[in-house]
Amino acid sequence: MKNALRPSKKTFLLYLLPVTVIYCFTVIVPIFYSVFYSLFQWKGGPKKIFIGLENYVRLLGDSDMPKYLLNSLRTTGISLVFIVLGGFVIGYFLARFRFRGSKLLSLLYTIGLLLPIHAIIVPMYIQFNQFGLTNQWYTLIIPYVAFGLPIGVFLTSSYVRSIPKEMEEAAALDGCSFSRTLFQIILPMCRPILTTVAIIQFFTCWNEFVFALILVNDAYMTIPVGMTLFKGQFTAEYPVMMTTMVLGMLPALIIYFAFSKHIINGMVAGAVKG
Repeated sequence: MKNALRPSKKTFLLYLLPVTVIYCFTVIVPIFYSVFYSLFQWKGGPKKIFIGLENYVRLLGDSDMPKYLLNSLRTTGISLVFIVLGGFVIGYFLARFRFRGSKLLSLLYTIGLLLPIHAIIVPMYIQFNQFGLTNQWYTLIIPYVAFGLPIGVFLTSSYVRSIPKEMEEAAALDGCSFSRTLFQIILPMCRPILTTVAIIQFFTCWNEFVFALILVNDAYMTIPVGMTLFKGQFTAEYPVMMTTMVLGMLPALIIYFAFSKHIINGMVAGAVKG
C-alpha cells in the first residue's frame, strides 16, 4: 500500500520539470536580454538600429564606470579578507572554548543573521556622520564586514565542531604552538566552508546597494549605484544601463562558474558535519 502511494521517479521528474524550466527561464533570459540590448546602437532615429560595441567603449572611456568598478573590487576584496579570517577565528573560539559571555556572543551573532538592513540604515547613517566615517574609501567596508561576519561565524563554528579535538591535542604533543595549530592545521581543514563563505559574501558585497547609496558620494560609488546615473526623471539610456549591468554581472558570473562546485561541496559539508 505504501509503494502504491509513493510517486515514482518518473512522476516526480514530470512534476519538477516545469518548475525547473520556469526558474531557468526567469534567470537566464534576463542575462541574454541584457547582453543583447547592450549591443544596440541608435543612429539617425529609433528605426535605424545597429549592433556594435560602442556602448562598451563609451562606458569604459567616457564615463566614471571604471572608477566605480575599482571601488567595488577594492571594497569587496578587503571585506572578504576580514569576513573570512574574522569568521574563522571567532567561529573557532566559539566552537572550542566556553568562557564568560560566550553564549551571549553567540546569541549576538545569531541575531546578526536576522537583522534587516533597512531597519537600521537611518541610525547607522547618523552615527557614521557624527564620527566622520561617511565618504571615505573604507566606509562601506565597515557595514559589509559587520553584516558578513555572522554567516561566517555561524558556518565556521558548525564546521569546526565536527573536527576531532584529538588532532589539536596531537599537534600540541608534537610541539606545535596554538597559532601554528590554528592556521596550519585547522585552517586548511576548514577550506571548503571558508570558500563557501567567501563566495556567498562576494555576491552580497558586490551587489549591495543601500549602504553604497546612503554612506558614500560619487568618489567612492560602486557599480550598483553607478547604474542609476543613466536614468533621469524623463529619460533613460537603456542600452548604456544594460551595458553597465553586463559589466557588473561579468565578475559574478566568472566567480560562480569557476567555484560553483566549491559552493555546493561547502554547503553540503557544512550541513552534514554541522
